Amino acid sequence: MTASPPRQRGNPKLILFLTIFIAMLGLSVLFPIIAPLGRQLGLSETQIGWFSTAYSLAQFVFSPIWGSRSERVGRKPVLILGLIGFSLSFGLFGVLALLGAKGLLTGGALFALLVASRLLGGVLSSATLPTAQAMMADLSSQKDRTAAMGLIGAAFGLGVVFGPALGALLSGFGLTAPIFFSAGLGLLTALAALFTLPETRQAGTAPAHSGERRALLRQPAILLFLAVSALYTLASVGMEQTIAFYVQDTLRLSAEQTARTVGSMLAIFGFLAAAVQGGAMRPLGKKYAPGPLIAAGLLVMGAGMFLLPLGGHYWTITAALGVIGVGSAILGPSLSAALSLSVGPDQQGAVAGLNSSALALGRMTGPLLGTGLYQTAGHAAPYLLSGSILYVLLVWTLLARPRVRPVEGRQV
Repeated sequence: MTASPPRQRGNPKLILFLTIFIAMLGLSVLFPIIAPLGRQLGLSETQIGWFSTAYSLAQFVFSPIWGSRSERVGRKPVLILGLIGFSLSFGLFGVLALLGAKGLLTGGALFALLVASRLLGGVLSSATLPTAQAMMADLSSQKDRTAAMGLIGAAFGLGVVFGPALGALLSGFGLTAPIFFSAGLGLLTALAALFTLPETRQAGTAPAHSGERRALLRQPAILLFLAVSALYTLASVGMEQTIAFYVQDTLRLSAEQTARTVGSMLAIFGFLAAAVQGGAMRPLGKKYAPGPLIAAGLLVMGAGMFLLPLGGHYWTITAALGVIGVGSAILGPSLSAALSLSVGPDQQGAVAGLNSSALALGRMTGPLLGTGLYQTAGHAAPYLLSGSILYVLLVWTLLARPRVRPVEGRQV
């Protein structure tokens, strides 16, 4: 059963919002520095792409497991475990990168250990997102579900606003400084969640087993929503993994200049996404069912991808990123809400875990595909492919017209 949140000072949704914001801040400070750091360590674009792929591979496997476990032991301990795992794995990655920068680790050994540290991080940190989504579902009614998922999206968006700018600033102390900052911030977030976040589910409830998860996957609407989650994430991450290369090569910047420039671009990208998720998604979620919002998000995000390779200057690239940010801000919370509304209260952790696994599948394949295309097919190739994928998904969604549980008489 879903537990009633304990009476205490503070708004549980706000506390959860702040927890996810700080966790995302710790992750996004790395966005501007991973590409130049990898090149500084003597790694190729494809090898750098493996950092995200390894992380997401572990998340793909373990997200459903953690989501179902949160049904049995409670949401809070699983969420805190994920935050601690995030912190420890980033600390290990930072130590290895520092050894590589000093020449104490090189070549295949350095690459293998860096990938291993990312695998460990993916295993443990994959507990965070599905548990947070399930907690938000526990705390919201059906009619407020899209707005509640938009709140989580806004936390992610704000993290992307401040994280890259902070990462660019910290890179002035060295390209490994943001990594150690993230590790410390993860531990502080775990402590804050321990003392302030309420439990939203009683321990001892039987979790969804693999047979029940397979039954969810046999529902056409759920299967479609998960496919859209995986493929739109693949398109998005393919862009994120190559944008620093594109900016560095197009604007002819040094590694340090690239970190600062990409940091400012992604800050604008994140600000627009957070503004949509934190402001516009509440009235939109009450006026429209998730289906039309999913279509709108695919349309806008795809347009941004096609605009991106047309930009050869700072502001044209940034404007295209802004369009992508607005589209993704509409799409992400709408997909989460559609999946949440497709199941009952005892399956929120299971469906959130499946969604996180779908997102991880996209994050796992997107970096290799994006960096591989950038390296072999030209600088515009990753963005043209991403735009094409998003528009294929748009057509599929419009033709399939998936339906979820009615919300105040409406259906998708």
